[in-house]
Amino acid sequence: MVTHRTRPGLARGVTFRMLTGLGALALIAAGLGAVAGPAAAQDTASINGATTYQSIAGFGASEAFGQAATVMDASSSVQQQALSLLYSPVSGAGLTILRNEISADSGDTIEPAAPSGPGAAPSYVSLASINSDQGQLWFAQQIKADYGVTNVFADAWSAPPFMKTNDSADNGGAVCGVTGATCSSGDWRQAYANYLVQYAKDYAAAGDPLSYIGPENEANLSTSYDSMQMSPAQTTSFLDVLGPTLASSGLSTQMECCATEGWDYAQQYASAIESDPASLADTAVFTSHGYTQAPDSALSGWAKPAWETEWSTFDSWDPAWDDGTDASGMTWAQNIYNGLVNANLSAFLYWWGSTTPSENGDNEGLIEINGSTVTPSGRLWAFGNYSRYVLPGAVRIGASSSDASVPIDAFKNTNGTVAIVALNNLSSADTITYSLSGTGTPNGATVTPQVTNASNDIAAQAATSVSGGAFTATIPARSLVTYVVGTSGSTPPGASCTVTYTTTAQWTGGFTANVTIANNGSSPISGWTLAFTFPGDQEITDAWNGAASQSGEKVSIANESYNATIEAGGNTSLGFQGTWTTSNAAPTAFTLNGTSCAT
Repeated sequence: MVTHRTRPGLARGVTFRMLTGLGALALIAAGLGAVAGPAAAQDTASINGATTYQSIAGFGASEAFGQAATVMDASSSVQQQALSLLYSPVSGAGLTILRNEISADSGDTIEPAAPSGPGAAPSYVSLASINSDQGQLWFAQQIKADYGVTNVFADAWSAPPFMKTNDSADNGGAVCGVTGATCSSGDWRQAYANYLVQYAKDYAAAGDPLSYIGPENEANLSTSYDSMQMSPAQTTSFLDVLGPTLASSGLSTQMECCATEGWDYAQQYASAIESDPASLADTAVFTSHGYTQAPDSALSGWAKPAWETEWSTFDSWDPAWDDGTDASGMTWAQNIYNGLVNANLSAFLYWWGSTTPSENGDNEGLIEINGSTVTPSGRLWAFGNYSRYVLPGAVRIGASSSDASVPIDAFKNTNGTVAIVALNNLSSADTITYSLSGTGTPNGATVTPQVTNASNDIAAQAATSVSGGAFTATIPARSLVTYVVGTSGSTPPGASCTVTYTTTAQWTGGFTANVTIANNGSSPISGWTLAFTFPGDQEITDAWNGAASQSGEKVSIANESYNATIEAGGNTSLGFQGTWTTSNAAPTAFTLNGTSCAT
């Protein structure tokens, strides 16, 4: 697209409003959480773990064209809030993928000077000398250190000017040497492949190896900013060079292609790669955008992963959850569902993570940084309801709904949990009984709803449990709810309490966990303290819905004032974030007020 590539000004100062557990409690009080038993069921859903589809790589956004530098140049408090909103699995959307721009512009490229010819030695410059790659290297390092995000990939919008038929980074042009594109200076395909590999080597040397690298972006377009026009045949002509170059580089980085403008162009380029054995062998992932056509069907003949890697709208900034526009959170929840279910996408990305009013002032970002204010959009929380609970490596499994107005998809995570995502397009609440088969979920497993709507941003609701291979829950009107189904089984006879411990996210050196305490007795528990011992070397750094203290590996978590009472047959949930070095093994024994609980 044309209107979303101008250079942004740099905003300074951010304030941030975060919802707490109180919002969730208010919704519980209103009766909008999950309920046990099938009696009130109006609709049904079937979740079948024996039917499997694509693996999920994750969800993300880009900070290209200087957006990363905006965050990098802000105050430390501004940086923390912006990064947290986008990538924290506790207080933000928990995104897991970052897309980079490989710039060909003077001052932003690693090869600013033309060598004497295609075979001459290039003069590369460091990422540090180009403002930490327009802030993108700094950004990647921050989200890795803070949130364990390591899936960073990069696309070039253009080859360096001297490698192209038009001798410019802008206004289209093709790489010299591809099919039908000859230049008096020679064939620059190998030089361009070396250039891309050098960019990947620079990231690997900085401790942030790229997962994938791609040579083009929306190659059907000629634009006034970085662009390159390459037909499907010309693209495969270059992939035949880049693939072997990347494979022999010693890097773990793989080749992806083609960042097409929309799903209509995607089929053309995917078919060209399928018809070229060398290109097909080396292309690990096919990438496309959603502008000219939404990803609403699987690519014909394509058997490898497909990612949607850029899409947004361009209206005036609109953070609403449900206002009927194409920018609303409800709309993007539907877009994500359509992409994952109808197009079998393995990853779904928005265009920018952050933006500013000076950068077009529209809906190209999930959050807006405006002076001292950071505003999250409803779109951000739509992404979060997926990204926080559908973890990298999850597999989409069979899911069907008796009501087409409440589409449902489901995923089995590698830790055994199941995430069921339901979108209620109705103007009234809907009670649904979910039947589980082939998921390995035992009776007694805890089900925790996480709701997003006009009043809540990924707010935990009262938990229920699986009974007879099913559970029943009521989804509020115009809401997106993710039901996180745990792995613990039935309560042994005689236990007065049951504790379900679930590791909800884990990365090198860090993790988050959720704990549900169920009162199996016949009278309320008034005031509680949960105690357990970590079998590993974990250390809690932040907790919610409970006051945590730790001595060595021994942990004690006491109630807050608002959740001190656990009614008979009821439960309460808490969670925490922590660090670990050698082991993040889950605790297996718990006491509540000194009494041993079942697990």
